[in-house]
Order: sequence, then C-alpha cells, then structure tokens
Amino acid sequence: MAFGLFNTQPVIDPTSSEWIFAAYGWALQNFDAKLFYSDTVLVRPTNEFFPGTVNSVHGMAESIFERVKVYAGISHWPTVVQDQSMCQLTESQQVQIHGALRGPEQIADQSIANSKRLVIPYNPQQINNPEGMIATYAHIVSHHMGQMVKVPPPGGIDHWPQATELLAVFLGFGFMFANSAYNFRGGCSSCYNPYAQRDAYLSEAEATYALALFCTLKGIPNSDVTPDLKRHLRGTYRKSVKDISDNVQELDRLKQIKSA
Repeated sequence: MAFGLFNTQPVIDPTSSEWIFAAYGWALQNFDAKLFYSDTVLVRPTNEFFPGTVNSVHGMAESIFERVKVYAGISHWPTVVQDQSMCQLTESQQVQIHGALRGPEQIADQSIANSKRLVIPYNPQQINNPEGMIATYAHIVSHHMGQMVKVPPPGGIDHWPQATELLAVFLGFGFMFANSAYNFRGGCSSCYNPYAQRDAYLSEAEATYALALFCTLKGIPNSDVTPDLKRHLRGTYRKSVKDISDNVQELDRLKQIKSA
C-alpha cells in the first residue's frame, strides 16, 4: 500500500513556474541574451560587491546605487539619487540614453544637468537594510528598463510588478530579492521598522526559484550560492535547481533564445 510518504511537493505551483520560465524568455529576448551570458554577474550581498565607507545616509545611498548601476550594465544612464521625501516623481519620467540600453562599454555623459536626469528615490530608513535597498534600486531600474521595450511581459500589465522584479533577478540581483522578500517582525514593535522594508511582489519561494533559474542558465553550482542565502531558503533553492534541471524542454528553449 502506498501512503505517499516519499512524494515531493513542487517548490512553487506549476502556474508560477511556467510564468517564471516565460518571463525569463521575455528578458532574454529583449534585454540582451549575449550580455546575460558574457557579462552579467551574480551580485552578492557582501562588502566585496559593495565596498567603501561613507559618513552620511545620502552618501551611502548614492554609493550603493552606483554599484547597482555597474552590475546592471547601466553606468551610462544619467541619474540622480534623491531622498524620497525631497523629490516629486511623475509617471512620465523618461531617460535619454546615448548608445545601447545596457552594457559595460557604454560611456556616461557627465554634462547632463540634474534637471534632465532620471530621479532615483531612496528611503533613508533602508540604510540599515542594505539588501532591501539594493533590491528596491534594482526594481526601480528594471521598471524603467522594462518601459523601454515594446514587447509586454507574460501576463501583460497585470503582472508588471512581478515581471520587473524578475527582470532585476535576471540582471543579477536574485540574492537581494530572495533574502528580502520576507522580514520577520519579531515579538515586539520596537524590533521592527516597517519603513526599512521593501514591497515584495514575488514571494520568497518565487524569488528563490527565479534565482535558481539564473544560476542554472549561468552554470553556477549550488555550493557557490547557498552560503549567501538565508538559511531557511537553502533547501528551497536546491529543490528549485532540481525542478528546473528536470524541465529539460523549457530549459533548452531558453538556452536557444537570442537577443531581439
């Protein structure tokens, strides 16, 4: 008699995994598949990737964003970082980019006035939650990047927040999204600062699955990934890698995609 003791539950539901595969296809087609394989790095939440000591909150916010720009391949984008309480954002913000959308060889035009630059807001409360701040920055960048292509993500506008989070994972920031998707509030209100957290649209498991797909496509072994994940996500990550590796047909489809 079979009791199903050894049956394994999927890491995420099939609909979500299908959407993540489809969204990766969208990202590879529209945001330079060649650059993904040749130059995109797995950004780690370490001092090696975000070095330097700054004496002010604003200086730290600027320093972190400059590193995010480098890893995202958008160092040439004209941007200005501002405290969110001091800037007025409009949905019509557009950035004029000279050269390719992204790439390490692009050169920034330093002569552009601040009034013509893309405003990147930051929450000063997030300084003590650097992974959350990095993820927020990467999500903002992905939002603007996503608006620059004509092809909508799978699911269309209804899935825009999730698609732009996944695009940020595609850009190399998967650790930050997985590790900051959920923050335990603790037993007392004084231990938890809601303003330091970020709004997450992919669940912990979904962000971890998206990270696993990034690493599988890039050939990054589990042993190079799990130490930088929150401990309770390591098993989820390993299961995600196995599930992705078993999905040979979809994995091969993604590997065959060339940039649009």
